[in-house]
Amino acid sequence: MNPQPPRPGFPGTGPAGRPAFPVIVVSDDDDFAPRDVRAEARRAIEAVVLAATEPVPTRTLAELVECSVDVVAQICAELAAEYERDGRGFELAEVAGGYRYQTHPDLAPYVEQFVLEGQHVRLSGPALETLAIVAYKQPITRGQISAIRGVSVESTLATLVQRGYVEEVARDPGPGLAVLYGTTSRFLERLGLGSLADLPSLGDFVPGPEVVEALERGLRLDQDPRLDSAVAEGVDDPA
Repeated sequence: MNPQPPRPGFPGTGPAGRPAFPVIVVSDDDDFAPRDVRAEARRAIEAVVLAATEPVPTRTLAELVECSVDVVAQICAELAAEYERDGRGFELAEVAGGYRYQTHPDLAPYVEQFVLEGQHVRLSGPALETLAIVAYKQPITRGQISAIRGVSVESTLATLVQRGYVEEVARDPGPGLAVLYGTTSRFLERLGLGSLADLPSLGDFVPGPEVVEALERGLRLDQDPRLDSAVAEGVDDPA
């Protein structure tokens, strides 16, 4: 009796009916894709698109998950339909030949309110101090700002740049070519100023001579207890 020829996609048989060699069938047809491999591809696509800041091209996703472009497009369509069916607040959209997550159009009023309120978040004290130094001393390097404040201003300066109040304006011609920072037009807009010349004079914030003298006297009293009795006796400065 002649043995039956092996069916397509299956290995031939060796002694005792054992497979002569392993065979892995690879097909672009979704029906042949193993269930666990497809599930892993779905999760990978979700993770990559979520982490991306720009739409991820379909071919890039296909290369990452090692599937055909058609399979990736089908998975993305299934994910988009699933999100819509579940009433999610976001959607998987195909934009410019790629995929990205974006908020659902129906929720635009909520997102708009959130964004507008986020723009009015008050700056912290250190951020205001750093912004004032940049405004009055610009162009100025980060190192110079840190020297004036006495602390590192790297994170604070990054926040001001992110908020759009400070920007890089030039490079210091000295060694290292340090970045010089200055204020932006948004800074002037938020303060209602036409130009930097409209900033109030620093002299308006400097206390008068009598205030400075009182402060100095207070410091001296804290440092020298002998001044307590001297002040009580009307002596200006004991020997």
